[in-house]
Amino acid sequence: MGVMGKTRMVLTLTGRALHEAVSFIVFTFLDLLDLFLCFAYKVADFFIEAEWKPCYCTSAKEAITSSGKILVSEQGESKIVCLSSSKLELEEISDTLYTRPSLLSEVSKLTVNELKRIKVEKTLVQSCEKTKKGTMRSTFTINSTIVEMLQEKIEGQKAHPIPRWSDCDCKLCTSWTTSSTETLFVKAEGAKDKAKEDVLFIHGFISSSAFWTETVFPNLSEAAKSSYRFFAVDLLGFGRSPKPTDSLYTLREHLEMIERSVMEPYKVKSFHIVAHSLGCILALALAVKHPGSVKSLTLLAPPYYPVPRGVQPTQYVMRRVAPRRVWPPIAFGASMACWYEHITRTICLVICKNHRLWEFLAKLITRNRIRTFLLEGFFIHTHNAAWHTLHNIICGTASKLDGYLNVVHNHLKCDVNIFHGRNDELIPIECSYNVQERVPRARVKVIEKKDHITIVVGREKAFTRELEKIWSRSSG
Repeated sequence: MGVMGKTRMVLTLTGRALHEAVSFIVFTFLDLLDLFLCFAYKVADFFIEAEWKPCYCTSAKEAITSSGKILVSEQGESKIVCLSSSKLELEEISDTLYTRPSLLSEVSKLTVNELKRIKVEKTLVQSCEKTKKGTMRSTFTINSTIVEMLQEKIEGQKAHPIPRWSDCDCKLCTSWTTSSTETLFVKAEGAKDKAKEDVLFIHGFISSSAFWTETVFPNLSEAAKSSYRFFAVDLLGFGRSPKPTDSLYTLREHLEMIERSVMEPYKVKSFHIVAHSLGCILALALAVKHPGSVKSLTLLAPPYYPVPRGVQPTQYVMRRVAPRRVWPPIAFGASMACWYEHITRTICLVICKNHRLWEFLAKLITRNRIRTFLLEGFFIHTHNAAWHTLHNIICGTASKLDGYLNVVHNHLKCDVNIFHGRNDELIPIECSYNVQERVPRARVKVIEKKDHITIVVGREKAFTRELEKIWSRSSG
């Protein structure tokens, strides 16, 4: 037994070392590839759209906030960017959009920073002297792309073409452009009159309302249909909802669109929330914003990673969600989606822009056995929406989730239920138990032999019955 144990330990350590080595080689190559694609897309954007499209590979700028203004200094030049509090707050923008440390970026910083340090410090001192001392509040680093996009959004400059050349322009993807009001796509079912309460369904990352309307909605009982109104939305940037090219897809923008599309027009007062994956973050934020209205919170695979003290929250969560590893495959996919702005744009160009072809081939090869609604959710989005939503919601809320959960625990009386698949390789089960530690009354149910998707897909009837029990128990 001793020899077998030592042999097993040696094999395990050897496997880990090999995995680390392969991951290092693969991601170093991807770093270089993304850099090459950055240049390629700038050239393509310039020739096709007659302008250089800003990206997050550009150097950082030093910005000083003062009463809604940013003093931007770079390469000896300064300019004022005025912000409107009704639009965006810089704290809503995750630094992981433009700070993703890698071997390539670290080498680049070491070789360039020393050359620029003296010049940058001199520029900042001169800029600060020109700013009134009474209005200066803080200094921080912000990427130039953020500043350019904020300028366009706030000053009302001409937005980029809708859709962009690398986005799909089919009727399904652009249906929102023909609407007189810019609201989310909402699928509503259930009681027409005298509904007891409402239920809001929020899908996860790279998905759509079909995740609910093709699974839960067809299996609702007649009693539930006569008692509740059900709303499933396509989040901003996904499915049939608006996909503005000038949006930064912040938490505030997502929440305001849900309120404008569901809560205000349908006069929603008392409601239950069912959310999956990334949607759980939006659900918690919505519950905190409307504490007296939420009757129950049902969270499926919530991505909650408690941040250790002294660690930068956004960077910590990014490393947990996207660990730059080639195995398991779902971790590799998450790392690709989170670390590489231009590689993921290429993937969207190949898949999303040509989603009709891929859907046809999938149906042809599988003879319609594949769940087509999952393909629709995966294909119908823009790179801009996916990239910003991933970083600003998953990573950008890392420092906020503790506060949200504390509010749910201390100030909300709603029922809290959590479901997690035992075989979920994307969001580990510990995330659900982490939520329960913050909210002890939360019930955690682990579904055996199910993963991130099959926690619902494949057990639609059983899951719907569980939801109806939750709503019945927490109503009143």
